[in-house]
Parts: sequence; C-alpha cells; structure tokens
Amino acid sequence: MERAQQGPRARYREQTRAEIKNLALRQLAEGGGGALALTRIAKEMGLSGPALYRYFASRDDLLSALIRDAYDDAAAAMARAAARSARGSRGGRARLHDLAAAYRAWAIAEPHRYLLIQGDPVPGYVAPADTLERARAVLGPFLPLFAAGKPGPAVAGTVEEMAAWLAADETVGAWVARYAPDAVGPDAKAGEAGEAGEAGNVVRAGQTGAVVEAGAVGEPEADGRGGEARAGGVDRAASALAGAVLAWTQLHGSVSLEVAGQFAGMAHRGGTLLGAHMELLADAFGLE
Repeated sequence: MERAQQGPRARYREQTRAEIKNLALRQLAEGGGGALALTRIAKEMGLSGPALYRYFASRDDLLSALIRDAYDDAAAAMARAAARSARGSRGGRARLHDLAAAYRAWAIAEPHRYLLIQGDPVPGYVAPADTLERARAVLGPFLPLFAAGKPGPAVAGTVEEMAAWLAADETVGAWVARYAPDAVGPDAKAGEAGEAGEAGNVVRAGQTGAVVEAGAVGEPEADGRGGEARAGGVDRAASALAGAVLAWTQLHGSVSLEVAGQFAGMAHRGGTLLGAHMELLADAFGLE
C-alpha cells in the first residue's frame, strides 16, 4: 500500500537504490568489502559519479545500508524460526537446535551478506550505532530459552559477569525484557545462588555485530529490577543473557568457518558440528 501511494519519482529513487545495492552485493561476492567501489557501480549503471552520490552519499553510506539490510533480514529469519518452533510442545533444547539451524541456514543462503556483518572489518569503515540494536534482534529469540534454564557450574562465571553487565547498562536489561519479559521482576530467579562478579561487559556497535568487551560496572543492586531478582537464586535475566552470548560465540565460530570454506576436505557436515555445540550448551544450562 505504501509503495503504491509513492509518486513516480520516489519509486524511481527506490528502484535505483535497490539496483545500486544489488551491484554492491555482487562486488562484495567477488572481492569482499575492500572491493566495493562506487565508480564501478556508476559505470555499470551508466551514471556519472556525482549522479550516484545522489542516492548514497559515500561508500560508507552504501555499506551501512547493506549492513542494516543484512541484519534486518537475518533477524526476520530468526523471528520466523522462533515462531514456528514455539507452536508445538518442543522443549528448550529442541528449540535451541531450531534457532541454530535457522541461523546457519540464513548464513549459507546469504554467505556474502553474512560475512559482511560477521566477517573481517572493512578497512576504514565504522558502522553506525543503530546496527547494535539490529545485531541484538538477531540474538533476541535465544534469550527466553536460556531464561528458563538452570545454569550449571561450567557457566556460573559467565552468568555472574552477565549480571554485572545488566547492572551497568540499562539498555541490555531492556533488550532482555523485550524478548524474555518473564526473566525480569521480583520472581525472576532460578538455580543456585550466586553473587555478581566485579568485572562486567559492555557491548559496542561494530561492523561485525555485537562485540563483547571489558568495561566498568556498578553495584549489582543498582539495576532497578529489585534485589529479590537475584537473592536466593541465579538471576534469570543474567542466565538468559549468558546463554545468548555463549550461543552467539558458538554460532559465530562454527558457521563462520563453514561459510568461509574452512571445512572443505573434512569429513563432517557443518550442521552436525553445530548440533554438537548446541547440545553441550543445552547441557550447561539444563535445557530440557
């Protein structure tokens, strides 16, 4: 409906931008991010350089549009997979496998777009801050699975650090609450008791997605969600966050190696390896 209501000039602009992005994706497929050249795109389209800049102000502007599109498409694929998996009576373990399979399927179907957001940084490019929320949307469906888990000793340290991260950054708590609302509040605790650690993490926006790095934290009780959320049990929000971050690292490692062709000549299938990773993660969080 919105497209039908656009005028001819707006439709032409949208079509031209889409054609530019398609040609840019072809360049990325041929040579990676460093191969992206607006002058080549303009030549293929029969446009002058200045005419192309009416649609994208710079190479970085075009890259940002491609990155936003890739994150949004990946997030939509994950949301669809989560909805399908939640329709039946499948437990958290089976749903974790469903989500991991969907993540891998999108990456294999869109290898160059996947590597754009999860591969090596493009030299000289800094992604805009809004890509952080888009990266979090890809991982969001994992949060409710791990909120219902019972994290064991192997991941206790990570859960503690995630509790500190939640205390330090209210946007992280908002992200968890958006996807796992039952994980926040006075009754949001599960498993054995654990105090939050002194060192936490923050997430920065980058060309390769949500990247965890060391940062300063405040007191765990200062997160505004009430001390009861972690008294007498592991904070479910921290469990959710720890599981999602650990899932991301396992997915990133296994899927990126497969997409980059590093498994060539080896006997295993990528899906088998990823499934083993998810089984170990499900065991660590007591998913049923």
